[in-house]
Amino acid sequence: MICRRRPPLWCSMDAFSLLMLIAFAGVSFGAAATGIIFRPGKWYRQLDKPRWRPPDWLFAPVWTTLYAMIALSGWLVWREAGFAAAVLPLSVYAIQLILNAAWTPIFFGLRRPDLAMIEIAMVWASIFAMIVLFHPISPVAAWLLVPYLAWVSFASALNFSIWRRNPAPHVAKGTL
Repeated sequence: MICRRRPPLWCSMDAFSLLMLIAFAGVSFGAAATGIIFRPGKWYRQLDKPRWRPPDWLFAPVWTTLYAMIALSGWLVWREAGFAAAVLPLSVYAIQLILNAAWTPIFFGLRRPDLAMIEIAMVWASIFAMIVLFHPISPVAAWLLVPYLAWVSFASALNFSIWRRNPAPHVAKGTL
């Protein structure tokens, strides 16, 4: 009865479509796996951070929500256009997830806020490109990415502030 008029997505979803939604979620949340491997730890706690930094407990629920929105966004584009008709947008989607996954090992693993700043700028650019490319296919998919872009904008400012407040020690010649 609820699906008679304009049916919501779940009313018209077949098994393959549901499987693809699960796949998009798996790939999206897979990007978060680096956060399990490279934890903030003592090094991060000792850094000089700005007062406007959110509490540590806030990051997990925000990122969980964002990864779910990223997955849903990619799935909506796939569902509307398919892989063949959305090669460029879905390629940018994949690149964006790779860049997203790379930030954590750079910042926390290598302890390089300077390199992470360059990398997060690439993440931001890829999200912006994804919004632009997704909009003609699915405006809803594009709008689902706006909070992600906003959060990465904020994270970029935080990364920049931490980098500037914590200059790297001078690297001795001949060592890396």
